[in-house]
Amino acid sequence: MATIEHSEIINAPPERVFELLRRVEDFADYSDLIRSIETLGKNRYRWHVRAVGMDWAFDVMVTEIQPPHVLAWESLDGVKNQGRYRLREVSEGTEVALTLSYEIRNRLMEKAVNKAAKPLVGKVSRQILERVEARLNDQQV
Repeated sequence: MATIEHSEIINAPPERVFELLRRVEDFADYSDLIRSIETLGKNRYRWHVRAVGMDWAFDVMVTEIQPPHVLAWESLDGVKNQGRYRLREVSEGTEVALTLSYEIRNRLMEKAVNKAAKPLVGKVSRQILERVEARLNDQQV
């Protein structure tokens, strides 16, 4: 499995950041690459993503919720992946660390995805966290 990590600091307390990250269905508002997210019930979601010139759909289940410190998930089908947000209070607000692991069984597809995945996941993660912070700032006004 390939692993990608990304972290940023958001100028807000962990409880407020976690509250927004916990609303998985809102992630489509936070990234241009996420087309939509359907709520399937029981902490399950269907993601529709447009990346590397292709449309991807996969079902995800949230596997761990420890407010306000951990939110973890794993895919149920499609591209095999699992991820975890870890939130930690720091003097500037909250450090949000994303760890994402994925596995692609098709060798040709794997080469293309591996080449694009790290910058792509970094871009999506940055977009999500920047837009979460912007939403938090809007809520303060």
